Amino acid sequence: MTDVAGAGVYFSGLLDDFIGGEEELTAYQPVNVVFYDLPEMIVNLVSNPKKPAYLKIHMSLELDENEDLVTLERLMPRVIDHFQVFLRELRVDDLNGSAGIYRIKEELLRRVSVAVYPVEIRDVLFKEMLIQ
Repeated sequence: MTDVAGAGVYFSGLLDDFIGGEEELTAYQPVNVVFYDLPEMIVNLVSNPKKPAYLKIHMSLELDENEDLVTLERLMPRVIDHFQVFLRELRVDDLNGSAGIYRIKEELLRRVSVAVYPVEIRDVLFKEMLIQ
């Protein structure tokens, strides 16, 4: 019974002042963050010819500066081309699990960063991803 009471006191937070409580975690949030929505893309994936597979994906790009939007929009055909070429080479297995999605996200970030240099893209954000 003592163990249950001790656990109750610990989890209620009554001991936080004595044992140093949990520190509040804060993430760095840029002041002037800007999001740019890419057009929705539908690509066929590398698959069995008898059963084709498609990927429908909708993404946003995260930028630091509002002034970079003009350059980004001017270079958008290059970005779409880099994304299409990469996405069309994917297999359904490449999209399995969070590790697979993370690898794809990192590769898309690398490709867009190269395509729009010197504009700095902070992140590629998935808004929708559907595999059929």
